[in-house]
Amino acid sequence: MNDYKRITRVIQYLDNHYTEQPDLETLARHSGLSRYHFHRLFSRWAGITPKEFVQYLTLSHAKQLLRRGDSVLDTSLASGLSGPGRLHDLCVNLATASPGKVKSGGAGWTITSGFADSPFGTCLVGESPRGICHLSFVETTSRHNAKSSIQKDWPNAKIAWDNAAASRLASSLFQRNNAATQPVIRALVRGTEFQVRVWRALLDVPHGALVSYGHIADAIGSPQSARAVGTAVGANRLAYLIPCHRVIRETGVFGNYRWGAERKRAIAAWESAAGTVANDRNQ
Repeated sequence: MNDYKRITRVIQYLDNHYTEQPDLETLARHSGLSRYHFHRLFSRWAGITPKEFVQYLTLSHAKQLLRRGDSVLDTSLASGLSGPGRLHDLCVNLATASPGKVKSGGAGWTITSGFADSPFGTCLVGESPRGICHLSFVETTSRHNAKSSIQKDWPNAKIAWDNAAASRLASSLFQRNNAATQPVIRALVRGTEFQVRVWRALLDVPHGALVSYGHIADAIGSPQSARAVGTAVGANRLAYLIPCHRVIRETGVFGNYRWGAERKRAIAAWESAAGTVANDRNQ
């Protein structure tokens, strides 16, 4: 069992038992590790202790982040700025594939693709000449289907498989360092005009914040389209990079996620914990 599998087992347990404030011994038992090794693994992964992490999985904290996200995002959009904690402390240049390139199926392109480790399990990343065009989380048993998804999107492109290159790229995408130390990340999407508007609005949601589907609908000037926003969020092909995991229901419930509900909670908590630790250090 890899580290992320152990983490998800603990998160699944906490989903049902966080009100009991389970102690370290109990959490370690559910991870299959000793108290010492579990505490070290969890602290390295989350940046905080298991005890501190429990609060980031509670409904009350989700609602708190939801309110904070609305406030910060409103300010950002009203001032014409991108989110202050934009996209995991990275700057993303989001480009759209031209109709001609979509029609050609990527003819003449070489898309470098491969599997890599991430804090949230194995990921599959594909980079085209115009930027990252695929990022998904996969299970070992679904690697074949994951591979075919890139070829399906770009049927006439050459796919060059290079796990080493994918690992180097993934290591830069999942860093927690300050944006000033990071290069611009080029990302390429293909979608309808409405979908692209939704994805750009997601890039403005600050790191560690959560917003509702209705708020994204308001942000793109279409307040009655919360359901359509949900469909566009679900069509996102760039997991984590375009942060659809930051969108939850108005009630504070996290809801579904294309790459697994537990993973969505893990990413949101990981980001929230990182933001809190950073704020504490700056005070």
